[in-house]
Amino acid sequence: MKDECGICGRVLRVAYMRQCQRCKKLFCRDCMVPDVATGDPNALLCLHCARRVVAPTSKGKYDGLERHLKFRAAFTSTVKLTFARIDGLNGSELPTSAFRDQTWWSNTSTNIHTKAWLNAGWEVQEANLKEGYVIFKKVRDIPFKKSPRRKLEINKPFTPVPVHRPRSKVPSKTKVSKLYARIKNMERNRALERRNIRGFKPGARQ
Repeated sequence: MKDECGICGRVLRVAYMRQCQRCKKLFCRDCMVPDVATGDPNALLCLHCARRVVAPTSKGKYDGLERHLKFRAAFTSTVKLTFARIDGLNGSELPTSAFRDQTWWSNTSTNIHTKAWLNAGWEVQEANLKEGYVIFKKVRDIPFKKSPRRKLEINKPFTPVPVHRPRSKVPSKTKVSKLYARIKNMERNRALERRNIRGFKPGARQ
């Protein structure tokens, strides 16, 4: 048996999935972290629940779906999302009527959940309750606002770090003379060792 991860959207074996201790939903092991509140490595939380524990924010239930559609509007005009994927974007499960009632996916602006895709400039083109997916179609362009980045202000002129060239290490005359004398002594000692070998006479023919 296989199931779909609600965060990354991959379809994997059930043995590879893990249950979140908070939302009780199945996610892949790559989208799970140890409980950030207790630090228990055996209690796993999905990334959505862990984020809500670390940085709780007050937001709408379907804000995740709205942000995702605004982001996708920059490079596509049709988006197909499974119900599990929408649960992962919102961080909570869809109501039972979303799985049973076709009118729940209507483009009526009076519904709270409908405003999520209407405010993003999308409408529901097809909702397949049997297969568990919905197709959104872009009807108008809405600019996706990115979080402003803090500009780096430079008040002082840039001063490069002084670079010191390494000095060439030239041996002194004293070291050269000592090294030369040492080589000569080694050659003299080798010559003496040859003379002390028994039966060896320098210059004698064998």
